[in-house]
Amino acid sequence: MFQWLYHRIDPSYRFQKNIDQEVPPILKQLRYPYERSITKSQIAAVGGQNWSTFLGVLHWMMQLAQMLDGYTANRYDDACTESGIDVSGDHVIFDFLSKAYRDWLSMDEDAGDDEADRVLAPHVELMAEAFEHANSKYSSELEMLEAENSRLLREIEDLEKSTPDPALLDNHFKIMEEDKIKFEEYNELALQRTDKYENRGQVLQEELDKLMEELKEAEEERRGLQKIVDDQGISMQDIDRMTSEQDRLQKGIELASQRLEDVKKKLADREMEASHKLDDLERMVDNYNTVAYQIGLIPATAVNAKGRDFELQVTVNDGPDFGSSQLKGTSGSGSTDRLLADPTTGYQPAHILNLDLRGQIKNSLLTLRKEISERRSVAMDLMMKDHDLLDGIKEAIEDKRNEVEALEHRVRAAEEEYEKTKEVTTTQKMASDAQIEKMEKELAKMRGSLSESVQLMEQREMNTSIEYEQLVLRANALREELHTEIDRMLNDVIKFKIHVQKNLDDYEGFVADELEKELGSDELREDTRGLDM
Repeated sequence: MFQWLYHRIDPSYRFQKNIDQEVPPILKQLRYPYERSITKSQIAAVGGQNWSTFLGVLHWMMQLAQMLDGYTANRYDDACTESGIDVSGDHVIFDFLSKAYRDWLSMDEDAGDDEADRVLAPHVELMAEAFEHANSKYSSELEMLEAENSRLLREIEDLEKSTPDPALLDNHFKIMEEDKIKFEEYNELALQRTDKYENRGQVLQEELDKLMEELKEAEEERRGLQKIVDDQGISMQDIDRMTSEQDRLQKGIELASQRLEDVKKKLADREMEASHKLDDLERMVDNYNTVAYQIGLIPATAVNAKGRDFELQVTVNDGPDFGSSQLKGTSGSGSTDRLLADPTTGYQPAHILNLDLRGQIKNSLLTLRKEISERRSVAMDLMMKDHDLLDGIKEAIEDKRNEVEALEHRVRAAEEEYEKTKEVTTTQKMASDAQIEKMEKELAKMRGSLSESVQLMEQREMNTSIEYEQLVLRANALREELHTEIDRMLNDVIKFKIHVQKNLDDYEGFVADELEKELGSDELREDTRGLDM
């Protein structure tokens, strides 16, 4: 079964060895994916546990043979065409090469170039016809596409001729858009005006209705008055006399009103002047109270007040102004005026303030001045005594300052002695520091030499490790190259063996044919000799 399937793949191959020796190189040549897992013992002992492995090999070879048959029968051309790959030319060239090579191999070795050209000429003609047949389809499609292209070009030209300039159309479109916007704005304004005029018409109609109603009422009132006058029996002369009397009384009322206005103006000026003076008095009282509070006269419990009340207050009413209460007559009769003690009498000077400035306050202030003078004299005496005491303290401070200067002189001498001692100590310290630095340099030098030797050893170790890794990599690479070369040599040997085997088979066939020819000619000669005899 294996031989039959492999002959479907390679019909010219002939099996000469055992099956367990032939199968592994064939599977390796066919690149079977699991050929490394198949051993010769499994191939030799087909059946049992090894049957599944061998059945998988046969199934894979069957699929490979079917695929080759399909490829030979051009079953995959449609898939190539769908992928955008044209394989018709490849088929034509392959047929030409296979048939021409077969005929060329069947020629004698002594045949010349002319005979070879004569043998290959039919194949060349067949290839040319096949290419022409394959290209005829593309030629017809090209002609159809060219005709379609020319038709589309004509349509484009017709459209370009019939269609106006796009720039002109754009300008018209922009103008129409602007006109549309303006027309919409005009419509909005017209609608607003229409609503406005409708509202105004409604308002005017309502006013007209009201005026008509008032006119009707006035007519009715005139008719009623006329009827009343007619009923009273008053004549037109009486009405004229009453009208003239009314005019005279109206003029008298106007003159009295004018005089009253002049009086009101004068009264307002006097009232304003009195109000300003009252405000000045209140400010002076506030200043007095402030100063009295500062010197200790206010309140009554202050130091200099001695239980008496020195705080001034303006005792006037907080009622409305004179003009507003008397002239306008809008306030009640019980309200009091700010500038009046009662509705008919003003304030006396002694009644405006709550204290008697000339009688009591002035004498109290003079007494307070005397007391303050006495206190000042006593304070001056105390201050003189304090000055004397301060002078004594200053003299004592001067004595102490002299003592401090003497102590400072002694401190400076001690500091000079300290500086000298410090210089000597510093010199000794510098000498010891120099010795220490020298020893540290020697120690650093020793450490540097030691670290250099350590670094050299580490560097040598690293170089050795790197060389070892490089050698390992080179050995691995060389091993891979040797394995690759061995595989290639094995493949070449297998291919050469297959080629030699094929040539030997061909040579055996050739020898057998020649032998049959020679045997046939010898038998023919013997028959002719028998006939002659």
